[in-house]
Amino acid sequence: MKKKIQFSLVYRDMWQSSGKFQPRKDQLERIAPVIIDMGCFARVETNGGAFEQVNLLAGENPNDAVRAFCRPFNEVGIKTHMLDRGLNALRMYPVPDDVRRLMYKVKHAQGTDITRIFCGLNDVRNIIPSIKWAAEAGMTPQATLCITTSPVHTVEYYSNIADRLIAAGAPEICLKDMAGIGQPAMLGALTKAIKTKHPDVIIQYHGHSGPGLSMASILEVCNNGADIIDTAIEPLSWGKVHPDIISVQSMLKNEGFDVPEINMNAYMHARTLTQEFIDDWLGYFINPTNKHMSSLLLGCGLPGGMMGSMMADLGGIRNVINGILRGKGEAELTMDDMLVKLFQEVEYVWPRVGYPPLVTPFSQYVKNIALMNLLTMTQGKGRFVMMDDSMWGMILGKSGVVPGEIDPIFHELAAKQKREFTDADPHTLIPDALDSFRKEMADNGWDCGQDDEELFELAMHPEQYRNYKSGQAKKNFLADLQKAKDEKLGSKLSPEELAAFKHAKADALTAPVAGQVFYEFAGNCECTPCLEPFVGQEYKEGDTFCYIQAKWGEIIPIPAALGGKLVEVSAKQGARVRRGDTLGWIERKEQ
Repeated sequence: MKKKIQFSLVYRDMWQSSGKFQPRKDQLERIAPVIIDMGCFARVETNGGAFEQVNLLAGENPNDAVRAFCRPFNEVGIKTHMLDRGLNALRMYPVPDDVRRLMYKVKHAQGTDITRIFCGLNDVRNIIPSIKWAAEAGMTPQATLCITTSPVHTVEYYSNIADRLIAAGAPEICLKDMAGIGQPAMLGALTKAIKTKHPDVIIQYHGHSGPGLSMASILEVCNNGADIIDTAIEPLSWGKVHPDIISVQSMLKNEGFDVPEINMNAYMHARTLTQEFIDDWLGYFINPTNKHMSSLLLGCGLPGGMMGSMMADLGGIRNVINGILRGKGEAELTMDDMLVKLFQEVEYVWPRVGYPPLVTPFSQYVKNIALMNLLTMTQGKGRFVMMDDSMWGMILGKSGVVPGEIDPIFHELAAKQKREFTDADPHTLIPDALDSFRKEMADNGWDCGQDDEELFELAMHPEQYRNYKSGQAKKNFLADLQKAKDEKLGSKLSPEELAAFKHAKADALTAPVAGQVFYEFAGNCECTPCLEPFVGQEYKEGDTFCYIQAKWGEIIPIPAALGGKLVEVSAKQGARVRRGDTLGWIERKEQ
């Protein structure tokens, strides 16, 4: 018999790759014992990137949920692990060092054993500090290689990075194949290269099903020394998520590996509970296309978990583009036309911005550049004329070093716009912030919580935490849920119900001209669709709320009035509005 292979259930990522929200605390408490009863999992992914943010958006305390979900696994010796975005920790944009250090203390105290640390650029400067801080806090730091397929992402490239991460103290390496486009033969060779040089290092493989290579990749990595495989369960397995434990176990058992048996009664119970959670409320925020695999993902390399939000973005941009084409007397584009154009544009953009692995947030940045290029090329303005600071930050080096070369066109554009490239260590560009957040807690009379976990939530997700504490998040969530239910039933909320969820002090933003609406990329939330702003988003005076494509072709920026907190979005991406129509409601800050 071949070596022993262990399995991990990525319960958090199953939901993250399917929709917007995670199960409630009470639901997690119900399913944890059933996962244990399945008897086949040595590890369970309990929390991490997006988990805490979306819990706050639902008006729930994520600290209570993490503690409750981890506790049963801790008691029986099943390892819990979380997803950690390195420089970005648990959010979409950089986090100060003191907040990142606190995270590991909080998460270890809450019962999370392992932190899977990744940098979307595979820049070790964004990973190595977290290896140190996680180990100091008592956690196991699992350093991660973000897998993609490009001329620069070779076995030698990845194995050299693994050497540096292991030398920095990482006892485990995760091969994170977030788009499922890693070629099986390369993944097998990489696993062998790492294991040959570092036989005691644990290798865990995480591969999404999207384009259909994941089962072959699992077989290759196991035959070359991998130790642990991430899997999912029905009804959320396959599609854009992960292979199902039953299929993976069967394949590896037939290959002669020592694998645990599955308690099928418990599997069916977990399957039933998960479907119950979907039917209860989570399914209202799951895009049905995420149940489908797509070979189209191989060409563009975009992660499957983005497909739902990407299609929403694409539909909105298509409406704007078709409006321009109609004005020119040209044929309009179908969604299939747009999808092919977008994938081809991503293939054009990706090498020119240095082949960043297409994982959060860089997958969003590359896709957004491609989307804006499709629009501005239709307008006759060419490429790369609409890019926000987040997109530029990736190109300029503020997030780390991209693997490939930046195209000269961006050096020219940067010079014209007075933007500067940097080779500074990204985390040194961000000042510490815990003292200011601790003061805010004290000023508001808020308890910092057990092990400073409430302080950590404010520091990690300030906008969402403030909305959670005020109760506005729960109101917004209930309104969103009711709207989603009504849309599914084909009905609408009454004006009285809508008015009940508008803040009394909110000002209406109105359209100065007729046209079609599209939004700037917020970049700091993971809501679907990602192109639209989220309720609770903060604006400063002078910020742009959205753009309107006027009938004569001009794109007009719409300012967010005097700034404040967004309490309602009234005009969806691609919506046609008349002059004077309400676009959204923003609550002004008290002076």
